[in-house]
Amino acid sequence: MQSRLSLGVWLCLSMTQLGCASNPYSFGREYKPSDDEESYYGHTVDASYEEVRRDPQAFKGKLLGWFGVVNKMAPQAGGATRFSLDLRFHQPRHLCSDEFESSCRVTISDRDGGPFSTAFIVRGVDREGAERLNVGSLVKIYGTPTGDFDDRGGPILNTEFYRQWPSGAYVTTIGKSAMRR
Repeated sequence: MQSRLSLGVWLCLSMTQLGCASNPYSFGREYKPSDDEESYYGHTVDASYEEVRRDPQAFKGKLLGWFGVVNKMAPQAGGATRFSLDLRFHQPRHLCSDEFESSCRVTISDRDGGPFSTAFIVRGVDREGAERLNVGSLVKIYGTPTGDFDDRGGPILNTEFYRQWPSGAYVTTIGKSAMRR
């Protein structure tokens, strides 16, 4: 997995050199919610993974905002896709490869915080091409716990909104050696 993360850092650095100032991923030193995401961003409950896992009923109906890396996808009835994700902790200060904000990437922890799952219909823009939502993508899920657990023992969330970054459009804290803060 370390070689994959190193490749992701390399891709980010390469994208910076190509001049990717206009992009859908809001590269910056700090997290910037998209226009569509704005209404969800400020309404999440601050709850740890362990709190939700220990007592999912207490958080039923409460909106969580969790980052996760997709490790498995499966089509479901009605056009939805079921996602198995590994929780990652967002770093408030993103890593940058130089002094320009366009070189900064959303930064998450290199260690996972536990499994969770969700299902939703993938938007058209995220269905095809090199930047499609796929295994290895980072996804920010805005959802509510169902009270149930997946086959890995993680909470299941009902997704209300998602935002995704394909592999190479984000970095993990393992990239500290190659990028500046």
